[in-house]
Amino acid sequence: MGKYAALKSVLSICVIFLSVPAFWPDCEAALKGGCAKVNITPPLGIPLTGSQGKPSDDILDELYAKALVLDDGRNTIAMVSADLLYVPLEEITIPVREIIRAKIGIPEKNVLICATHTHSGPEIFTKSKLGPNSRIPASKIDKSYLQTLTRKIAGAVVIAHKNMEEVKIGAATGEVPEIVYNRRPKRADGSVKMAFTLPPEVIATRTIEAGPEGSVKVTFTLPPEEPELIFGPIDPEVLVLRVENMDGEIVGSIVNFACHPVSVYPYLRYSISADYPAYTTLVVEQMEGGTCLFALGAAGDIVPIERGEVPRQRIGKALGGEALRRLQFVPTSSDLTLTAMKKAIKFPLKGTPATGETVEVDKSPEYLTTEIQVLKIGDIYLLGLPGEILVDVGLEIKKRAARENLFIITLSNDSIGYVCHGEAYDEGGYESGTGTNLAKGAGETMVREALDLIVQIRASR
Repeated sequence: MGKYAALKSVLSICVIFLSVPAFWPDCEAALKGGCAKVNITPPLGIPLTGSQGKPSDDILDELYAKALVLDDGRNTIAMVSADLLYVPLEEITIPVREIIRAKIGIPEKNVLICATHTHSGPEIFTKSKLGPNSRIPASKIDKSYLQTLTRKIAGAVVIAHKNMEEVKIGAATGEVPEIVYNRRPKRADGSVKMAFTLPPEVIATRTIEAGPEGSVKVTFTLPPEEPELIFGPIDPEVLVLRVENMDGEIVGSIVNFACHPVSVYPYLRYSISADYPAYTTLVVEQMEGGTCLFALGAAGDIVPIERGEVPRQRIGKALGGEALRRLQFVPTSSDLTLTAMKKAIKFPLKGTPATGETVEVDKSPEYLTTEIQVLKIGDIYLLGLPGEILVDVGLEIKKRAARENLFIITLSNDSIGYVCHGEAYDEGGYESGTGTNLAKGAGETMVREALDLIVQIRASR
């Protein structure tokens, strides 16, 4: 009887061990996810991005850092969307990733941090990777708020991780072309005449034109006395990600759209605001529930059709309404695996000799080093790109990647100024001129490196 009892004990222990995934490699762990948001609104008096150094004096709406954390039993990934103009690599992203790794163990390469790019947020970064005329002395930065901000962004991820439950995930696509236009129209000679805003009588002539291979343009008729301008492409796509619990209740969502958040700026220059994304995410959160993250698409040269406090609400609600519509019919699944990759990339700066040119002995080429990143959720790709990406660059990535659920998320992990395609340097205009310190070819480099990273992560397991 003693032998049988001993054998029974051994078998019981084996059963316990085999029931744990670590001892049974074919056992699939449940997909889990959690969301959280933390208020990051600065105190009144802090200078804003568009206030030209003067103190802020009003709060139109609160600023937030919103986090989504997912775990498939093998990998944990996190995405944070913060209501800021930028998230510089050295000042925000690296410190936040270090806190997250120390507190909950998520590797740095698995954490994507993006800015919504509100132009009505705090001016607290040195902008060290932008052109010399854009930089701010470190002595003028509110270091106390910056330290608090870093901890709060990391805290949103820690709370989301704590809130994880079993989830299902899916993605869908809609479009809202009528709320944006390309601010780089061209004259007859091919040169750009910047059109940051349009008068009401011109806006009233708006026409949405569908072109070859699905391209979309928003065009206008100018008064007869003015020279004709040819308006460029937009990206009308609204991509949504739905994360729901096992009862079908939404836990969180992502809305990805390409439009500069400049509805408030410069009309209310001293007011703190998350701009139109505040209304977009509010519509989703109030009607559907959960936490809604806004992720900016390739909006370097794409702006709202109208600006001001009331237009901000209309644009935000229209985008939120389309997102809400698409979120209703998303097929979701829990049978998804999670993967993450990031890679360092270098961009030559203006004035750096092109490949093959002679370099003086005492003058070495200057480069800007940054990173790109992909979080892969099943067949859904979250592509994190630094800088303000012109729409032509984003559309080229989408076209050549040929991925149905590709979220291009700009202002991710770093701030490097405008990233323009080669033609933009020849056409002139703000973005390729004073708006960037990157040499011609930056957009083509971004396309090539982004596609290469997508191919790499597709091939990984």
